[in-house]
Amino acid sequence: MRRDGSAIALVFVLPYVLLFLIFRIGPAIAGMLLSLTKYKITGDIEWKGTDNFQRLFADPLFWNALRVTLVYTLIAVPLTVLVSLGMAQLCARSVRGIRVYRALYFLPVITSLITSGVIWQWIYSGNGPLNWLFGTIGVGPIPWLSDGSMVLPSLSLMSVWTRFGYDMLILLAGLLAIPREYTEAAMVDGASAWSRFWHITLPQLKPALFFVVVLEIIQSFQVFDVIYVMTGGGPVRSSYSLVFFLYDQGFHYFDFGYASAAGVILFAITLVISLAQRRLFREDK
Repeated sequence: MRRDGSAIALVFVLPYVLLFLIFRIGPAIAGMLLSLTKYKITGDIEWKGTDNFQRLFADPLFWNALRVTLVYTLIAVPLTVLVSLGMAQLCARSVRGIRVYRALYFLPVITSLITSGVIWQWIYSGNGPLNWLFGTIGVGPIPWLSDGSMVLPSLSLMSVWTRFGYDMLILLAGLLAIPREYTEAAMVDGASAWSRFWHITLPQLKPALFFVVVLEIIQSFQVFDVIYVMTGGGPVRSSYSLVFFLYDQGFHYFDFGYASAAGVILFAITLVISLAQRRLFREDK
């Protein structure tokens, strides 16, 4: 063993690497191979080559699911990042009891998404508290989940509530890592609060922001459980996401090869977006 302890470190890392290869890389490769076949629930496999992908690109249901996922992402991701950044700014202040507030803001993250979905379904219901609140000012009832134009913004709002606590902690760590000397020097020079945020905080926070945005995009492209609980993909497939399409093909119609092809496309889209963001946020800019 080398004196710097790298061999010891490899011994401790090895179990995780093996688990990652077995339960992550292995299934991913198997899914890619499965996308080139017609796999029946009886275990029969028929080689299809690229037939599943050709069928996928000609399927209007797939394109609708992709459109729904993109719209949901465009609404949920910016909203979640903005709320998380704002809450991180508030939680970075040194006030009495701030640790309690940080813990309370993080609670939705550790709450089961299924439980959260049931609660928000009640909140959005016709006699729920949200419609009651709007009713006090003479508005409503609003069909939050039963109207095609309202369902994705409503689901995005619920997503913000469940996700912002996790992103807030990441951004808070980035904010607390910024040297106070930068801000103090800017204040001495007479820089406004907005100028300090734009020219000091935001550039220093770029790595954390990049990480958060990538996480949120991946999360939004994989949204399923909340939609399954709250809308079931409706109304009229207005919330029929790409993962819901994958679930339907695999576990409703038992077309596992076709579902795997959709999974490969989902992986490719996520990878391309992540690489594009990495280029956009690269350090030498």
